[in-house]
Amino acid sequence: MRITLLIWILHLMILTEGQDNTRRSASVSRVCPAGCATCSALNGCLSCKPRLFFHLELDGMRQRGSCLSSCPRGHYGRRFPNIGTCTRCKEECASCFSEHFCTHCHPGHFLSGGKCGSSCPIGFTANRVLRECTVSECCAGCEVCVRRNMCVRCRADLYFLHGQCHLTCPKGFEPDVLIMQCVPQVHCQVGRWTGWGPCVRKRSRRAYRRGQEMRNREVLKSPSVSGEPCPPVFQIRKCAIKKRPKSPSG
Repeated sequence: MRITLLIWILHLMILTEGQDNTRRSASVSRVCPAGCATCSALNGCLSCKPRLFFHLELDGMRQRGSCLSSCPRGHYGRRFPNIGTCTRCKEECASCFSEHFCTHCHPGHFLSGGKCGSSCPIGFTANRVLRECTVSECCAGCEVCVRRNMCVRCRADLYFLHGQCHLTCPKGFEPDVLIMQCVPQVHCQVGRWTGWGPCVRKRSRRAYRRGQEMRNREVLKSPSVSGEPCPPVFQIRKCAIKKRPKSPSG
């Protein structure tokens, strides 16, 4: 008889405890926002249910917590063993996947490789609608360009000139095979003639009073490979040797 009474007392205690837990759970669900494990009237959620992210936001002068299945725009989720939190993206990111990987940029910035910058790298064009750096459509023969008609690197077998790629260099230019660029042709430039030198008789000449005199001019600028060559820089002409006057003693 005593054993049966003891069993009934234990069963009643279990039922009473279960009713208390049910009342406590119903009370939390009525007071706390959805997803909260614990909360306060002033600060909102204090902890979250499993798999939810805890997010703090300003509510006037106070910070108010909420529990979300995904973080709001401008934040990314971080999971720890006992909690998940929402962390703000870097200043230049409108939204992000992690601390070092943006997914959208603010106006005036462009997304490239997970980073937001005020300009795009070489070979990409800034798309102001998408706020992204898109691959430029280069001109023919170009490997890297900043826009359609402005190349910065040509195919290996082409010559670069003024943002364009050429199979042969245009008039006025010549190919430099070391740097694969078209460089301006350089034409020879020479200075003025010097005065004629003294009249000198050659030993092979029989005429005693016949000789040669010479003048030259300096090369100011040597020509490039296909530039105009230099004109003659020496001139020789025949001359008559003046007879020396006889000395008074002679």
